[in-house]
Amino acid sequence: MLDALILLAVILVGGLMAWPRLANNRLWLATLTPLASIIGSGFLVLGPILDDKFGKYGLVVMGVLCAMAAAFGSAIRYNINTRNDQGGEIGPVVQRFEQASSWVLAFAYVISVAYYLNLFGAFGVSLTTADDAFSARLLTTAVFGLILMIGWTRGFSALERLEQVSVGIKLAIIAGLLVGLAVYFGGKASHGALELNPSIVGGWEAATLVFGLIVTVQGFETSRYLGETYSPTIRVRSMLLAQLIATLIYLVYIGFVTFVFSREELKFSETAIVDMMGVVAPILPVLLVAAALSAQLSAAVADTNGSGGLLEELTGGKVSSRMGYLFLVVTGVALTWAADVFEIISYASRAFALYYALQSAVAAKAAWNANGVGPRSVAYAALVVLGLVIAVFGTPVEG
Repeated sequence: MLDALILLAVILVGGLMAWPRLANNRLWLATLTPLASIIGSGFLVLGPILDDKFGKYGLVVMGVLCAMAAAFGSAIRYNINTRNDQGGEIGPVVQRFEQASSWVLAFAYVISVAYYLNLFGAFGVSLTTADDAFSARLLTTAVFGLILMIGWTRGFSALERLEQVSVGIKLAIIAGLLVGLAVYFGGKASHGALELNPSIVGGWEAATLVFGLIVTVQGFETSRYLGETYSPTIRVRSMLLAQLIATLIYLVYIGFVTFVFSREELKFSETAIVDMMGVVAPILPVLLVAAALSAQLSAAVADTNGSGGLLEELTGGKVSSRMGYLFLVVTGVALTWAADVFEIISYASRAFALYYALQSAVAAKAAWNANGVGPRSVAYAALVVLGLVIAVFGTPVEG
């Protein structure tokens, strides 16, 4: 019965995503890009991590992550509006910050693609007899090769619709998962069997683990770079809408997960969510793996394209986008065989935190130029400090 209810939710939300009035709405189309990145990979790993490490405080930690993302998103939205108000004119100091942040973002994309494709590899073998780290890395390496071949020979234009399709699939499956969790949560609550697992980390150790997870709510910044397609107003609104939807999904999801699994039911691994959801309903593991493969591939393609394009732009064409793809793939394969997924998550978090710090510096300078020292310029300056602290002290989750 529960499987049928989950499938019904998946079909209904999938149908909504395919509804022409929504699918062709410009605000929704602009929202899909940041939304795909924000909930793409974080949804797969955050539940098990927060429940295992923070126990009954997992929902609070999720709220903190979303609040940090909202704060950094505010700075980037201010930069979009400021650039629009100034007609594209920026001073030399801001220009240097922008140039530095673009370089950091290009390299952050390199690490994030390794993160996405290592999750792809792990989930790709999770329901097979070859469910081990070596097989997952082989699959990841093969997909890196496929992406390089496509990017080198044809470019990614043929895969541009993949993102919209994958977001629709992902949101439909997330709806089914939330329905399943809601029923499971209700059943446990009615029997007084909700779990209150203790946190196994605290203090500075807990803070640095949270710093190392910022990449799981990253992706909203992609709205900043859609200027050729959408107006500043649409980009600002789409980023805010994407963050609001993602925050709602994350808080509901973590709110359920935090209180329904005992410590004994938690298995710490990059694919732990598959085993956990198997307890809720037999159909959920298959749906989750389908969502994971679709989401990670589309996100990896998008960031590979973004990184190659940025490197070509930043070097004035001295490094072609194709050479950028090659650099990304070589680096990604090296990370795949040298580090585990949780270490890569930490590296990506620190890279994006540095990017957010630089964007916050741009916002602080713009606010100071406009109104002198005031609440806005001080707040953005504080975000510079926060971004740098995350970049320096973020640590990987360990089993």
